[in-house]
Amino acid sequence: MASLQLTWLETHSAFPDPSRALTEPSGLLAAGADLSIARLRSAYTQGIFPWFSQDEPPLWWSPDPRMVLKTEALHLSHSLRKRLRQIERAQQAGHFELVVKVDTAFSAVMRGCARSAQGGQPGTWITEEMQLAYQAWHLVGQAHSIETWVNGQLVGGLYGVSIGKMFFGESMFSQVTDASKIALVHLVWFLQQQQVDWLDCQMQTSHLASLGACPIPRAQFLAHVRQRTAQPEIDWARGWLDAKGVLHQGQ
Repeated sequence: MASLQLTWLETHSAFPDPSRALTEPSGLLAAGADLSIARLRSAYTQGIFPWFSQDEPPLWWSPDPRMVLKTEALHLSHSLRKRLRQIERAQQAGHFELVVKVDTAFSAVMRGCARSAQGGQPGTWITEEMQLAYQAWHLVGQAHSIETWVNGQLVGGLYGVSIGKMFFGESMFSQVTDASKIALVHLVWFLQQQQVDWLDCQMQTSHLASLGACPIPRAQFLAHVRQRTAQPEIDWARGWLDAKGVLHQGQ
């Protein structure tokens, strides 16, 4: 069987079939083109995402298997469940020292994720080019941040992309224990309210597996993405999330 070749994309090139992605490195499909909103939306609706370093051209990936968190399969450890109950009780009593907000600090969340991805080493895949691209996508309403705030300070969170009834997680960061997990759990509760049943986690990690994410075959993932991204958009607003997954508008 002939070896697969990496596809080079020009500005107006279409993506190749994700089944043509290389096996080494796993899931690398194409290189080139740009990070315009139209290009990014085309990629995500086909189960493709960009991931590359500062001195590389855009690299496009569609790994097999794909890590997915099915929202009904969310797993909470005893300690995390206890912490979430404490947060809920405090908010019910009118105390909002810790609150999970939506879309109030998108750029700051991306910067926090970039620092976390860097891990003390030079360079990060969340480059300035990547940050500018997703900030532009955020401004048109499809890229979102879920943020954990404590006493008015941003201490963790995540960002991702919402298309139709599908959410594509990108990256997360924590400055205090469980800050990103608290944000992710509130996001999952919100997605459940919006009839979004899968959250794309892209790559396999033990951290995501501990929360219930699992690998699924790429073909199954792509079929789900085609169906769910064609559904009507879910309702997003700048505000905060409660323990039932209800998004309250305002800060």
